[in-house]
Amino acid sequence: MSQVKKSLKVIGSTTLVDIDGVKKVPAKIDTGADSSSVWASKINIAADGALEFVLFGPSSPFYTGKVMRRTDYEVAVVRSATGEEQIRYRTHLPLKLRGRRINALFNLSNRSRNNAPILIGKRTIRGKFIVDVRVCAVKLSKNPRTSGLNRELKQNPIKFHQKYHKKGVKS
Repeated sequence: MSQVKKSLKVIGSTTLVDIDGVKKVPAKIDTGADSSSVWASKINIAADGALEFVLFGPSSPFYTGKVMRRTDYEVAVVRSATGEEQIRYRTHLPLKLRGRRINALFNLSNRSRNNAPILIGKRTIRGKFIVDVRVCAVKLSKNPRTSGLNRELKQNPIKFHQKYHKKGVKS
């Protein structure tokens, strides 16, 4: 192992981060994603051209309702796992990860349906951390829909396949 790698802190596939004063927020580390993303709601462009948003959504335990304003923002075309392209605003936010302060670039998106309200991509961690997928600081809950689908699959695999794959239902 090189001298540079020895000095990097190890992080796991999940961790707790502080973001803009909100402490111990669960984050998923995704080395397959280039960019980072944070759950934002009430995204708007004000009359003066500033980007306004609130971190997280009202259903989140991390929601404060504090409206954030940024003039240093841009947009990015992001392709989801399903191949759908979306235009998202992005801006820098202060992040504290394993004691290290980072001014990270985040895409603002609705992550209410994701297990973690923050996704940290490789651009944010490159040269700062080594990821060990055996380490898991936060146990993220599984999607309850997946559990129900697996029960249905076990009951009758043929019927399941016909229902979800033969009738043009997106998998």
